[in-house]
Amino acid sequence: MRRIRHDVGKSVVTEALLERMVEDGAELSYAVVNSVECITGRHLLETTINKVAESLHREDVARRCENLSQFSVELARMITSYARETERPASWRFVLVFDAIDRQRDSPPTLLPALARLSEIIPNLTIVFIMTCPPAGTFRTSAIPHVHFPNYSRNEFIEIISASSPPPIPGLATDAALDLWSRFVGPVYDSLGKAAARTLPALRQACITLWPRFTAPILAGTHGPRELTRLLVAARTYLQDERLLAPGIITAQAPSAIRSTAATDPQQTTELSALLPTTARLLLVAAYMASHNATKHDLVLFSTHYHGRRRRRGGLSGGTGGRPNKHRKIARRLLGAHAFVFERMLSIYIALRKEWEADWDRETGRAISGATLAGDVAMAVATLSSLRLLVRVGGGGDPTDRSGRWRVNVGWDVIRPLGRSMGVEVEDWLID
Repeated sequence: MRRIRHDVGKSVVTEALLERMVEDGAELSYAVVNSVECITGRHLLETTINKVAESLHREDVARRCENLSQFSVELARMITSYARETERPASWRFVLVFDAIDRQRDSPPTLLPALARLSEIIPNLTIVFIMTCPPAGTFRTSAIPHVHFPNYSRNEFIEIISASSPPPIPGLATDAALDLWSRFVGPVYDSLGKAAARTLPALRQACITLWPRFTAPILAGTHGPRELTRLLVAARTYLQDERLLAPGIITAQAPSAIRSTAATDPQQTTELSALLPTTARLLLVAAYMASHNATKHDLVLFSTHYHGRRRRRGGLSGGTGGRPNKHRKIARRLLGAHAFVFERMLSIYIALRKEWEADWDRETGRAISGATLAGDVAMAVATLSSLRLLVRVGGGGDPTDRSGRWRVNVGWDVIRPLGRSMGVEVEDWLID
């Protein structure tokens, strides 16, 4: 048995009907399983066994169910033994309802056909599927009895929502608010009912969201509750804006932060300097330097043996003051990135960290402990790798292996502002 369409009361109607039949003395028992709450197919089978055992008041039930074969055997044992022990008549049925079974996650392809044919194997069992839109050939059988649940019409939407009470308005009588609410639902449906709020819960939420904005002129005293046309004209912008219905999280910002954000380019929020933590930024800059600097220059650039901090060199170059070269070399940063050893990137990262700590100490007048920036380097590497900003060269091996080879996957236009966001001039650390 199938139910079509989404959010038209299929689950409520089905459960209320079964409950009413049991109260009227019908020879049946039932259990409802919400498939959306089940993570895997095995979870669905075990949940179903527990629901059936709870409905039949059975305690001798297997808590583990590995596959469909074990599921059918356990289900048949419980139903037949219950019917025999309680001396149920031959007309007694057990109704097993699977709600939203078409949205079951990680289900095997044979799950739906197997569940649909359980009633052919187990006597006194009726399977009910509550579905939105099952594809053709899902059950691999024909002539399945089904009940079609069409979507609500405009008058039905308005009648259902108007039956509920609107949020109260200070200074407005209850009868006047109910009359205005019933006339307000129709324009909301005409504006949003065909696009953003096509279901009953979505349309009800849209009415509740737009109601304070719609009644704002009444609270201000500019319009009366019977001036529907003027109220709709005043709220026309809200009825045309679907973004008001989208759920989201709004964070409070300090006034200084709001002013600085308004003064800068709005595209800066998507830059890496605003999205990555400090450790990940330093590692990405270190990876770029390892990819675009020759290994022979590492001792000159990054050695801290004689100084606790590297002295700025103002942009080093490979040429000397002798006879000019006949052929000019292309800058290494304009060429492709080369692979480097993971341990070399960590050594450059330590040198960059000392540079950043010294700049921070000089600008703010306070020092940073090494543990603050040491952080979780492995987590930062995993973050850069998952974002494809840092690519591992070659397959296999442990990603944290210090002998593994990596390559940076960003260019100069990204690294330069990223380094300047931390006070590190990347040009001072490159040798062409």
